[in-house]
Amino acid sequence: MEINTSGPHSKAVLAIRTNVSVTLARQKVPLRRIVDLVQGSLLTFDTHCDEPLTLEAGGQPIAIGETIKIGDKFGIRIREILRKEED
Repeated sequence: MEINTSGPHSKAVLAIRTNVSVTLARQKVPLRRIVDLVQGSLLTFDTHCDEPLTLEAGGQPIAIGETIKIGDKFGIRIREILRKEED
């Protein structure tokens, strides 16, 4: 899907900010486990730290990538753009 950037409102729309998150793993845990969390608690996952990350924008998965380190910061290198299925 291409975005038409020639319309009168396109630049304003493309300037809208949205929340972006990167997810390594997800799991369901009992609420009791969450309530019992304190500083220093560990919550382990079955996912290896080298597994692909999921990039989400506005709560929707949009890409898959890998962890990269740039100096003392971490980021994601995009490997695949996810296509939304047509309704």
